[in-house]
Amino acid sequence: MIAVKRLASGDADFVQRLDALLAFDAAQDEAVDQAVAAILADVRTRGDAAVLEYTRRFDRVSAQSLAELELSREVLESALASLPEAQRAALETAAQRIRAYHRRQPLQSWQYEETEGALAGTLLGQKVTPLGRVGLYVPGGKAAYPSSVLMNAIPAKVAGVGELIMVVPTPGGERNPLVLAAAALAGVDRVFCIGGAQAVGALAYGTRTIPPVDKIVGPGNAYVAAAKRRVFGVVGIDMVAGPSEILVICDGSTDPDWVAMDLFSQAEHDELAQSILLCPDAGYVGRVAESIARLLPAMPRRDIIRSALERRGALITVRDLDEACAVANRIAPEHLELSIADAERWVDKIHNAGAIFIGPYTSESLGDYCAGPNHVLPTSGSARFSSPLGVYDFQKRSSLIRVSKKAAGTLGRVAAVLATGEGLPAHARSAEYRCGPED
Repeated sequence: MIAVKRLASGDADFVQRLDALLAFDAAQDEAVDQAVAAILADVRTRGDAAVLEYTRRFDRVSAQSLAELELSREVLESALASLPEAQRAALETAAQRIRAYHRRQPLQSWQYEETEGALAGTLLGQKVTPLGRVGLYVPGGKAAYPSSVLMNAIPAKVAGVGELIMVVPTPGGERNPLVLAAAALAGVDRVFCIGGAQAVGALAYGTRTIPPVDKIVGPGNAYVAAAKRRVFGVVGIDMVAGPSEILVICDGSTDPDWVAMDLFSQAEHDELAQSILLCPDAGYVGRVAESIARLLPAMPRRDIIRSALERRGALITVRDLDEACAVANRIAPEHLELSIADAERWVDKIHNAGAIFIGPYTSESLGDYCAGPNHVLPTSGSARFSSPLGVYDFQKRSSLIRVSKKAAGTLGRVAAVLATGEGLPAHARSAEYRCGPED
């Protein structure tokens, strides 16, 4: 049997139990952080030599130079060409859909000029430019995440990033052809077979062989996450993601086996993943519980699913769908399924979610691979203030300001008054130098 927590919004202690369920300590292990700090300092000091040493130690791959660990474009194209037809077709379809979606996202430059009065000739605007160089971390070895390559690399290339450098560990020399094929499809410029904190350090600080990047994106283990935290500020990062999450709001009309499997789809990631159902029909909640118990034994990753569901999962009975939406906004999940017959009418009630899956046929797994929107999403409640990864994460904005001689007098006097009030006389004098006599 499996014991998934059962909650009801009408219970006196519901809020306390919900908060306890959602609580997640994102603080990294001190031993991990100390180890990462030492690795980053070593890479910053010794560069290539340190990266090669850690690659030998952790990945059991020996090389005389980092150049030996760089894969050519021909190797990537060969991996793509050698895929079974079905795999290649699926990868190409996913890439096409992800690219089509993200081509609608780029921010645009704009400007306007004031044409009347004392400020005539003043131009204000915004210049949007792509990042120059980005690093993409991809897990390697037996873990195959070609979807992560596509989801991170394609928006970067759509944004116009000048150079995209991918790092992927190859434990024991094991290269994953799907990952390499995805790199070929996404247009990755350079690929190095290195991983761990040492790869993050190489991207952040640069070495003789690997140039420093402006931003690092992509998932990784606890050491990679700790390294990204530490190099933030030297470079940008996408986010430090928490465990995967799914929240299903259901009206009781969906096949309970479908909902159970949707809950499994995130629970199978790891023991800390969170899967929650909200439904106003207590009888239906019971049927989902029965489906969970019946379907779980046949799942290859059943031990992980069981642990995740028992530790952080919940089946919650709410008063109605309005309350379900209110609870969902409090949770602010990474993935939110509206498994409701008339789902569209409820979308406007959802304010906090990384991605919203509308209708019973829209499983979260489609979003992970091939729907088109990005699967890199805010977790641990950060959907309250954060957004999915997109083209805009690989662009930066510069303000444009051009002031005419006449406008300098008008704006200069305003600036001088404010600067004097802040006790910054050089600011005031700088503005006043450009002021002519008052009319």
